[in-house]
Amino acid sequence: MQLFYNPNIENDLFLEKEEHTHAAKVLRKNVGDSIFITNGKGDLFTCELIQITSKKSFVSVNSKESFDNKHNLTIAIAPTKNNNRLEFFLEKATEIGIKTIQPIICDRSERKILKVERLQKIVTSAAKQSKNFNFPELKAPISFKSFIAKETTGNKYIAHCEDESSKKELYEMGLSKNAEVLILIGPEGDFTPKEIELASSNGFEELSLGESRLRTETAGIVATTLYHTLK
Repeated sequence: MQLFYNPNIENDLFLEKEEHTHAAKVLRKNVGDSIFITNGKGDLFTCELIQITSKKSFVSVNSKESFDNKHNLTIAIAPTKNNNRLEFFLEKATEIGIKTIQPIICDRSERKILKVERLQKIVTSAAKQSKNFNFPELKAPISFKSFIAKETTGNKYIAHCEDESSKKELYEMGLSKNAEVLILIGPEGDFTPKEIELASSNGFEELSLGESRLRTETAGIVATTLYHTLK
């Protein structure tokens, strides 16, 4: 299945820009061909191409299927100094399955400005490639302190590299599959002791991602993968 994206497909019965170019010029779709379009909100539309112009491909909708979002994982992650590493995390976490990605600016963060539009394109592309009809929500960057102060629900964890006997692994937390989970992942250099203390005082449990010391983007991918091993 080749998947296309239009967040407003029920009202705007066409593809434009990159989606139109990919359908009409790369894949050379013709009038009368069937194509699949998602709105990224859990709906899959089976459509027929009815007109192709220089800038848009017009469609009619033949059927619609809706799919529940089975991913209840939020990763709040500090942007990496090398932007390629953050982009790698976004791509792989989206492919594996994640609900929300929240960039957080921490005390030791070396990158504090993000090109959110570019990052959103990476998320969208990865969701289409993995045939995920519920696209992850990519939030605008927020400071660690501001995020911690927000009211959140579900099971909350902070993954850090400090040697703490109280740290447990995700499978030891007694969580069921598809449980609502929020995991904090720190920057290069890890969270500061004050940040760890602040998270703990706001209901975050300390989480271990194994014995190895992981890069930020690797920790995010490992956390996402471990979430999907819950039974």
